[in-house]
Amino acid sequence: MRHAARWHIDIMNVLRPRRTELLFPHEASWTKGVYHLYVVRVQDREALQAHLAKAGIGTGIHYPIPLHNRKRTGILGYHVGDFPVTERIAQEIVSLPMFPQLSLSQQNEIVSKTAEFLNARVTATR
Repeated sequence: MRHAARWHIDIMNVLRPRRTELLFPHEASWTKGVYHLYVVRVQDREALQAHLAKAGIGTGIHYPIPLHNRKRTGILGYHVGDFPVTERIAQEIVSLPMFPQLSLSQQNEIVSKTAEFLNARVTATR
């Protein structure tokens, strides 16, 4: 996953000015992430997914339903609204492509198209 490590550095450097619109995985200074998914948070997830899909970039939503809202955990007695932060985050997370064969040019395209999406949103709000 050397490519993944490189991409993590690239995406952080290119998109760092957009930290309020796109939230990245956090790594404490004493840890080193071993990513099998690269999940970011964005308020308008569906719009980002559509923008990336137009460029042929697939995304995923790996955990769309918070655990406390799943049928199998219903026996625990939790209801919608019991964990509002979790429920909000579940609506914002999206997995960007992450796999060992991801080429540097593909990584750059993902970063470029994500930045394009964020820049267009800033421009539209002005």
